[in-house]
Amino acid sequence: MTIKRHTLLILIAVCLLVLVMPIQAAADTGDDQNVNVIYQTSFASDPRWTTNVPSTNYWEPGAGRYHFTIDPSTGGYAWVPVSFKDTSFKLDYDVMLTKMQDGSTFRLVFSSNEMNPEKGPAIVTKFTNGKYGQIMWLQVVTPSNKMVEVNSQSDVTAYKGSTVKYEINKTYHVAVVYDKEQNTITMKVREKESGQEIWGYFIKLTDELNGMSRLWIGSLGDYGGAYVSQGVIDNIQITTPGEVVTAVPTTAATISSVTAPVTPTKKVTAKTTVPTPYPTATQSPSSLLLPLAALGIIGGCMFLFQRKE
Repeated sequence: MTIKRHTLLILIAVCLLVLVMPIQAAADTGDDQNVNVIYQTSFASDPRWTTNVPSTNYWEPGAGRYHFTIDPSTGGYAWVPVSFKDTSFKLDYDVMLTKMQDGSTFRLVFSSNEMNPEKGPAIVTKFTNGKYGQIMWLQVVTPSNKMVEVNSQSDVTAYKGSTVKYEINKTYHVAVVYDKEQNTITMKVREKESGQEIWGYFIKLTDELNGMSRLWIGSLGDYGGAYVSQGVIDNIQITTPGEVVTAVPTTAATISSVTAPVTPTKKVTAKTTVPTPYPTATQSPSSLLLPLAALGIIGGCMFLFQRKE
C-alpha cells in the first residue's frame, strides 16, 4: 500500500510540474510579445551606419558589435535612419565603455535629422565622466525645445536616490520607454551579465514627443577639447506597441415609430484594431492546454489508485 501511495504522489508531482511550466514561460516572455520592431541590429552583419570618421567608428565583424570613439576635436558621428511612427516606443541597447577621459561623454541619441542633442526633438542617453564622476543621464528635448534632464548623482537633479556610478569595461543594458498616453519617458540601466538593475528614473513631459528619425552616437554638442570616450555598442532595438483585434458591439439602430410587428434582427459585432498599452504581456490560449491536461492526468491517477485499493 505504501509503494502505491508513493507512486501516486510522484505522478501528481510530475503533473504539477507540467502545470507550472507554461505559466512560468508566459511570465518570462510576456514583455516581448505583441510589439512592432521598428529598427533592430545585433551587428552580426554590417549595419551600414553612416559615419564621417570611419577610422574610429566602425563595425567589428568578428566580435559582432560596433566600435566608437567620441572625440570633440573631430566632430565625429555615426548614424542610421529610423522610420518612426509617433506613438509610444521602447529603445534598448547594450554598451561597454573601455575608455572615459576626464570631461568625456558617451551619448546615444534618438532625434531629428539635425542630430543636435540640444534641439528638439531629442532623447539623449549619456554616460559621462565629469564633475560628479562616472554617472548616467537621461536628457529630453521636446519639439518646442524644452529641455529636462535627470542623472544618477543624488540631489543634483530630480533624482533623490543614492548616487550610482558605472564601471569601465563592464557591459550595461539600457532601456528607454516613452509612454505617449502618460507622457512620461523612463530610463533603466542594468548590468548585462547579472541582470541587476543599477539605476532608473523617469521624466514627466509637458509636450508630446514626435519627429524622431535618426539614431546616432557622436560628439555633436560637445564644444572644444579632446576628452575622448571609447567603447562598443550592441543589440540595438526600437519597438512600438503591437495591435490586437477585439470585438466591440455595433451601435443599436433607433426606430422612431412602429406600426407593425418587427422581426428582431440578429445582433452583430464588428472587429476593430486598437493599440495595446506598452509594454504588454499576454498569455496565449495554447498555454492553457497543458494545465488542463495535467489536471486530467491527476484525476485519472487518483481514479486508478482508488480502483486498485
